Amino acid sequence: MDRAPGPSVRLRLTLSYAGFLMLAGALLLAAVWLFLLRYVPERALVVPSGTPVRYDVFPVRSNLLRVFAPRAAGVLAFLLAFGLAGGWFLAGRMLGPLTRVTEATRKAANGSLSHRIRLPGRGDEFRELADAFDTMLARLDAHVAEQRRFAANASHELRTPLAISKALLEVARADPDRDTAGLLDRLHAVNARAIDLTEALLLVSRAGQGSFEREDVDLSLLAEEATETLLPLAEKHGITLATSGEFAPTAGSEALLLQLVMNLVHNAIVHNAPRRGRVWVRTAVLPDGVTLTVENTGEHLSPELAATLTEPFRRGTERVHTDHAGAGLGLAIVKTITHAHDGTLTLTPRPSGGLRITVGMPVSGAG
Repeated sequence: MDRAPGPSVRLRLTLSYAGFLMLAGALLLAAVWLFLLRYVPERALVVPSGTPVRYDVFPVRSNLLRVFAPRAAGVLAFLLAFGLAGGWFLAGRMLGPLTRVTEATRKAANGSLSHRIRLPGRGDEFRELADAFDTMLARLDAHVAEQRRFAANASHELRTPLAISKALLEVARADPDRDTAGLLDRLHAVNARAIDLTEALLLVSRAGQGSFEREDVDLSLLAEEATETLLPLAEKHGITLATSGEFAPTAGSEALLLQLVMNLVHNAIVHNAPRRGRVWVRTAVLPDGVTLTVENTGEHLSPELAATLTEPFRRGTERVHTDHAGAGLGLAIVKTITHAHDGTLTLTPRPSGGLRITVGMPVSGAG
């Protein structure tokens, strides 16, 4: 924003300090006049003969004013000079931290988010401002880095099906007598994967922005709906689904929370033990909120690997080999939806193999 140039804050503070000092001096002189000089007689006193007098000289107001006024003016001039010099120095010392904050703001505006103020000293308003600005820069830097990484991964993932489609079409053009039915099936599968990936990216963006209306939702009902919907998939993989729990009221988007439960149950089914796997879905009410827990059997996972599974495009095929690679956004969507609902997401490897995922949500007033 273009603004007309004006006096600096340091200059205005300097003039304010000097002005207050001059005002204090003027008030002091006024007090001297009010309580001292006005009681001094204006003319010389005539003392009757025979009156005992302790002093030979009696001051006259006009003489006192003639002597006092130049010295008072000199004192005021000294206070003005002292106020301007001292005010300029003090204002510079006081505004020094603000100058560092301004420099950091300009660097951030130019795209440098790695700079930190790190203002030393004891806590005060300026240091609180600097610390809050450093915290904001750190979060913004992490958010921008995550967005760049996500965009790069998304571009790579979307490029893959497009490249496959291009290769299939080039092969079909080079060999017109090739079986078109098989080609169409492969193109259909590739396009379906690209569509699923695009919809997942849109869902992540929508949930991350928090652009949804909140309503009362029962997580136990969503858990039952998700298990019923995914029961055929579980039977296909030989997985046993078990749902239990109690009424778990929370507030949020029913569609997004249902997607969250669907992703968790789906992930637990496709990344499971090769035979006789099990999935447990439970809801509970705690003193500080409600929880949804999805637990499955499977291979042993390290805590370090489990902590990375919510990163975008971290596929389950990297930990369990199945015929369902997925888009690599299942748990990333779960994490985004959870944070958009002010919840918590915890991934814990099971000692006997598999994973336990717990989603904590604030309890709704309807409960």
